[in-house]
Amino acid sequence: MMRRYSISKTVLLILLTYTLGACNSIKKADEALIMVTTNNRSQEFEKHYVPMSKGESKAASTIIIDPKIRYQTMDGFGAAVTGSTCFNLMQMSKENRTMFLKETFSPTEGLGQSYIRISIGCSDFSLSEYSCCDTPGIENFALTMEENDYVIPILKEIIEINPNIKIMGSPWTPPKWMKVNNLVDLEPFDSWTSGHLNPAHYNDYAMYFVKWIKSMNDNGINIYSITPQNEPLNRGNSASLFMGWDEQLEFVKNHLTPKLKEAALNVKLYLFDHNYNYDNMPEQYQYPIKIYDEGIDTDIVVGAAYHNYGGNKSELNNIHDKYPDMELVFTETSIGTWNDGQNLERRLIEDMREVALGTVNNWCKGVIVWNLMLDTNRGPNREGGCRTCYGAVDIDNTDFTTITRNSHYYIIGHMSAVVKPDATRIGTSGYEAEGLYYSAFENVDDTFSFVLLNSNETDADITIDDGSKNFTYTVPAKSVVSYMWNK
Repeated sequence: MMRRYSISKTVLLILLTYTLGACNSIKKADEALIMVTTNNRSQEFEKHYVPMSKGESKAASTIIIDPKIRYQTMDGFGAAVTGSTCFNLMQMSKENRTMFLKETFSPTEGLGQSYIRISIGCSDFSLSEYSCCDTPGIENFALTMEENDYVIPILKEIIEINPNIKIMGSPWTPPKWMKVNNLVDLEPFDSWTSGHLNPAHYNDYAMYFVKWIKSMNDNGINIYSITPQNEPLNRGNSASLFMGWDEQLEFVKNHLTPKLKEAALNVKLYLFDHNYNYDNMPEQYQYPIKIYDEGIDTDIVVGAAYHNYGGNKSELNNIHDKYPDMELVFTETSIGTWNDGQNLERRLIEDMREVALGTVNNWCKGVIVWNLMLDTNRGPNREGGCRTCYGAVDIDNTDFTTITRNSHYYIIGHMSAVVKPDATRIGTSGYEAEGLYYSAFENVDDTFSFVLLNSNETDADITIDDGSKNFTYTVPAKSVVSYMWNK
């Protein structure tokens, strides 16, 4: 069963107090904060405080955290703020929108989502197909109505709530005048879907990125990271471009990176931005490794980004093992009609295991899911894009007040509420059991955090021991639990 809530001042304030108010604050030094969501919605971000005991735990089901074992530093967790998301948010009243955005992004009053992804030009969840330079000639670059009327105003509201939010930009397509049908014939390709980037326009396209980043900066929006192309092996999206690893190598190494440096733009660049299985194209297997092997400027190119629409998350570990100094981020996953996307009983468990914990435990520094908000018609959407996707939340487009939280909102919220930016994933030992998945972190504010999934049919008494203190909590069956406590 789905539970919807209507955003009225009274209802939402109750929700904020009950489920989210000060969700990341610890009342007492000798108490641990625990936040619980069950897959039957009997608890949704529900808070508990558990007393801690000094000394070593003797319980058989004790998980010991070890801050001496250190893995990756975390950048954050969040969702894509697409044109469709921004359109839906702008249909809400200002008061209701602010309440929702505070619930989602505030590090003090809400869940503290800290990393979002936006499109450079249109995506398949924009109001139309467009680029920021549809008139030939890079001198004609300009932000469009979608950025100016929807995306930028929403980003400004988010930044006001969370000034430290990280923003990633990814293009779905370059301007059509920069496209060709293939790299042999080099014929003009007048379509938003598929095509290749014309090598004659590599420099123009590099300047397109520079102008976009500067334009966003001029609007008070700092861009933290970019990818050269969303899903470079996907020819079928309504806005798309094929960019094989050798094309990306040439574009990034000899054009985009030099232009970013020349403009003194301090952004991180992540390669690839596509599936674990490289869309089953053998010549594209381990796409970022092929580029690393050829040599790349690691002052700007810091790693690779992945989606999970094909293949297995173990590929993240494979890439890390070959280039352990290069970063990994997870940038897209969707729920929809094809995977029973609004069935929390199924999706909470699978998405927490495979996405939130699965990617982090395989070295990802950031985790970003797809649309933050779609409407009850799964839109606004366009033919050729996804017509079957749900958002992390869905809003009723008959009143723009009633919201349904889906699995992606819960899994990201359970991470972002207790795992703060710049936290370090740390070691664990001790109790293990089939159906339990977890990860531990040390935050920079002298707190520990721990996120656990119990995918079993029975409750589990779990004790956490940090070496000087321990506490026990009965984790409900089929639930996600986030913990935070003072060191």
